[in-house]
Amino acid sequence: MSDERPEQQRTGAAEAGVGPAAVPADVVAPAPGDPSGQQTQPRRRHLVATTFAVAATVVVLDQLTKWLAVRYLEGQPPVQIVGDWLALDFLRNPGAAFSFGTGFTFVFPVIAIAVVVVIVRKSRELGSLAWAIALGGMLGGALGNLIDRVFRDPGMLQGHVVDFIFVKHFAVFNVADAAITCSAVLMVVLALLGVDLDGKKAA
Repeated sequence: MSDERPEQQRTGAAEAGVGPAAVPADVVAPAPGDPSGQQTQPRRRHLVATTFAVAATVVVLDQLTKWLAVRYLEGQPPVQIVGDWLALDFLRNPGAAFSFGTGFTFVFPVIAIAVVVVIVRKSRELGSLAWAIALGGMLGGALGNLIDRVFRDPGMLQGHVVDFIFVKHFAVFNVADAAITCSAVLMVVLALLGVDLDGKKAA
């Protein structure tokens, strides 16, 4: 009788919601050194959703503005916005962002696909809203230009990217390029501040 009673007590405690069995199913073990003590799966899912929402927003804005540029700017003289410092000037770019590497068009789709795969995999480790936004912007920018590479002339994986934002003494670029650049800057800032992908401060 004395051997069975402790087991019955443990079972009763678990059924009553007391002890280790009462830990919610959505709580995962805290990462070593995690100051919060716990990281929930719902929060991580929220951050992943934020990453893809930012990426989707960038892609929609990028493709919409490129469609407008093709429709209204192609073959037309530049439209001055701020003197000769900022203008809308249509360009089909065979190179990378800001017209770099124009002789290696076939390489950039491969790089973009690799970037997309890495970001999707890394999103599973997210614990920081800032990193979620940065990864989302980078992902959206990569996808925006990849769509051009795949579907625009002169052919599959060699398509020229539509650029139309001209800044004097800088370059002609598009929304996807801007998203990639801003995301890269944010990543550098986060790294300098010591904020890791999971939201923890680096030691």
